[in-house]
Amino acid sequence: MALDPQAQFVLDLIVKSGRPAYDTLSPKEARQLFRDTRPASTPQPPEIGAVRNLPAEGPAGVIPLRLYRPKGVADTTALPVFVYFHGGGWVIGDLDTHDVLCRQLTAEAGVSVVSVDYRLAPEHKYPASLDDAWAATSWIVGHAGQLAIDPTRVAVGGDSAGGNLAAVVALMARDAGAPALALQVLQYPVTDLSAESRSYQQFAEGYMLTRTGMRWFKAHYLDKPEDARDWRVSPLLAPSLAGVAPALIVTAGFDPLRDEGAAYAERLRDAGVTVDYVCYGGMLHGFTPMGKLIETGNRAVTLIAGAMRQALR
Repeated sequence: MALDPQAQFVLDLIVKSGRPAYDTLSPKEARQLFRDTRPASTPQPPEIGAVRNLPAEGPAGVIPLRLYRPKGVADTTALPVFVYFHGGGWVIGDLDTHDVLCRQLTAEAGVSVVSVDYRLAPEHKYPASLDDAWAATSWIVGHAGQLAIDPTRVAVGGDSAGGNLAAVVALMARDAGAPALALQVLQYPVTDLSAESRSYQQFAEGYMLTRTGMRWFKAHYLDKPEDARDWRVSPLLAPSLAGVAPALIVTAGFDPLRDEGAAYAERLRDAGVTVDYVCYGGMLHGFTPMGKLIETGNRAVTLIAGAMRQALR
C-alpha cells in the first residue's frame, strides 16, 4: 500500500508551513489553529437552498445547531435528515470547521443535514459531548414539524470523534427504542480508547494524526483513564451490537484509527448488522473534507451521499 501523492503533498505543506502539532498547544490555541487552517484544504462550497442556525435544548443549556436544506425544495417539504457530529478529538472543531462538508452532503444527498455544536473538553469532560449529541438528536426528531424533516427517515454520522459519538448515539437509540435510525455513517471513527491497535504503532508519527496527538485528545476528554473501558467511550466494547442501525464505515489506510474502524465493522457484521466498509488505502486521517487538495475526499463525500440517498429514500 502506497501513500497517495496528493496526501503526501498535504503532509509536505504542513511541514513547510511549520504548523505546530495540536498536542504542543493549549486547547484554545488548537481550536484557533484548526479554524485558521481549515479553509486551505476545503473545496468551494456548493450552492444549496437554505442554512439557518438553531438553538436546541440540552442538559446544560442551549446546544447550537446548523440546519442545511438543498435547493429546489419547498420550505414546507419534509425531508430526510442526517444529524452530523464534527470531529476534532472532542476538543477542537465547531459548526464552521465542518460547514463546507455539510453543504456538500446536503447538495449531493438531497437531504437536510443538521450539524451539532456539542460541548468540548477539557472544559466539559466526558460525558458532556455525548449527552449533547443524544439530546440534540432527540430534540431534532422531536421538532420534526418545525424543522420540516421526516422523523421516520433519520441517519446519524460524523468523523473521527464525531464518528465515535454517532456510533454511541446509534446504540443509545437502539436501547431507547427511538429514534429508529436508517443509517449510521462513521468516518474513521474512534471506537476503542482503551487500547492502541496495530495501526497506532504503524502510523504513530508522520501521517497527520499521531499517537501522541490521540493521547493528548484522550487526556483532555476523559476525567480518569478507566473511563476508556466504558462502552459509551469505546463502543467496540459494548456487550452487544445486535439490532443497531445499518452502517457505512469509512477508514483511511495511513491512519492510526484504521484498525479500530475495521474491527467495529467486523463486530457489527458478526452481530447481524448490515455494514458497508470502505478503506481508502492511500489516505490520511481526516481526508474527507480536504477535497480542494485531495480528490479522494470528494469521492468519499459522493459515496456517503449515495449511501444516504439509498437508506433514506
